[in-house]
Amino acid sequence: MKDTYIFAIETSCDETSCSIIKNGNIDVATVILSQIDIHKNYGGVVPEIASRNHTEAITLVFEECLKKANMTLNDIDAIAVTYGPGLNGALLVGIEAAKALSLATGKPLVPVNHMAGHIYANKFVGEFKFPLLALVVSGGHTEIIYMDEEYSFKRIGSTLDDSVGEAYDKVARVVGIPYPGGPLMDKMAHMGKHKYNLPAPKDDNSYDFSFSGIKSAVINLVHNEKQRGNEINKEDLATSFQETVVGILVKKTKKALKEYNIKQLLVAGGVSANSGLRKALEDVCNELDVELLKPEIKYCTDNAAMIGAAAYYAYKKGDRADLSLNPEPGLDL
Repeated sequence: MKDTYIFAIETSCDETSCSIIKNGNIDVATVILSQIDIHKNYGGVVPEIASRNHTEAITLVFEECLKKANMTLNDIDAIAVTYGPGLNGALLVGIEAAKALSLATGKPLVPVNHMAGHIYANKFVGEFKFPLLALVVSGGHTEIIYMDEEYSFKRIGSTLDDSVGEAYDKVARVVGIPYPGGPLMDKMAHMGKHKYNLPAPKDDNSYDFSFSGIKSAVINLVHNEKQRGNEINKEDLATSFQETVVGILVKKTKKALKEYNIKQLLVAGGVSANSGLRKALEDVCNELDVELLKPEIKYCTDNAAMIGAAAYYAYKKGDRADLSLNPEPGLDL
């Protein structure tokens, strides 16, 4: 069978990335230009600055990726691009570049959902065994997804307000941990003790999540302690927060694994890099005799390799876009 090469583009937030992916699971070349040092100065991603930097960097990233792979666009079968969800202006830069390449080369244009990309980052670890569940945890999403075949997604639970990644960053900001707060909170959680009593977020029998309450509880806790003249122990708070949040994520995922009689679990999204979550999911999967796939750390955060992996299956299914493709910032999976 002829090999299929996907030229993938990802610009949904603050990483300008390009990859060439072979047959959906071989990373031939990936280039990621991160803007994290720029946005640190503002305590978070500034959309207009992100878009401007994508515009300046994107052709350089393309050239570097092709050079790294020792390939030309003539060797490529399709051009893939993230079209949502994400920041409108940032998405637009990648989409317009992808449309230009598609028009210039005559290669088909494949639109990819960013969250499908996160799920398919697991293709670099192993093959999917259906039916399976994917726990998608990121800065914008917290969802449990059921899949009974390739590139078919059924959401059985999601957050009603803040995502888990957003909650991490907001809590970090409240206690004075610099951006990006999530990874630093994870490190600090291994240095403290669970001393603060925080409410378990949406601890019920549904598969939905809610993290605004625990975020508000932390804000109130910090405020009240300051009023009393007490200093918050950041490591202990990080431990209490992480154990509470991970506890509810794992509890609901475990319930879904049992109810749907699942034998494979995928974890996906930026928060899938969280060491506390990875360890807790390993323990549950060992207990239930469920196979756990988790991406390499380099594929947890935004990258074009995951877009290329997902695009391979979208391409095989016949998904195509024309030059009218536009960003869909609020796109659902």
